[in-house]
Amino acid sequence: MNDVQVFVSFDIENDMDLYEVLLEQSQNSGSGFTVSGRSERPTAANPSSEKERRRIREADQVIIICGEHTESSVRVSVELGIAQQEETPYFLLWGRRNLMCSKPVGAKPAEGMYSWTREILQDQIAYTIRKARSDATAITLRTVRPKSGSTSSGVA
Repeated sequence: MNDVQVFVSFDIENDMDLYEVLLEQSQNSGSGFTVSGRSERPTAANPSSEKERRRIREADQVIIICGEHTESSVRVSVELGIAQQEETPYFLLWGRRNLMCSKPVGAKPAEGMYSWTREILQDQIAYTIRKARSDATAITLRTVRPKSGSTSSGVA
């Protein structure tokens, strides 16, 4: 089975250490995921890059690492908005175990933050795979199944 391709969104100014821990975890055998993209500092020439949108759209999952100052990070809020617009599945990961972490602006009130353990990461990744397969099957069935009341010859 191929690893799930993950885009990691995080507060660059405050949580680079958390990203590095997640990147290291992704490189462990059996992690089930590969980091295919991450938050980057905007440049003056390209403050919100189309490359970033493409990376989020092409990812199987977005992991948003929540730290103490995530709600103040414009970059994380923009990336969350892109994930929502592109309908890329995402989840919020509680980054700092002993500190109060905040959600990015734009997160839905009902969305909780998951504790950061290997088991929870693997469960969320597995859930993404199952949901994607289920959604693909449903789409296939909708497009293949003839509408009720019609016949295969086209004659009613």
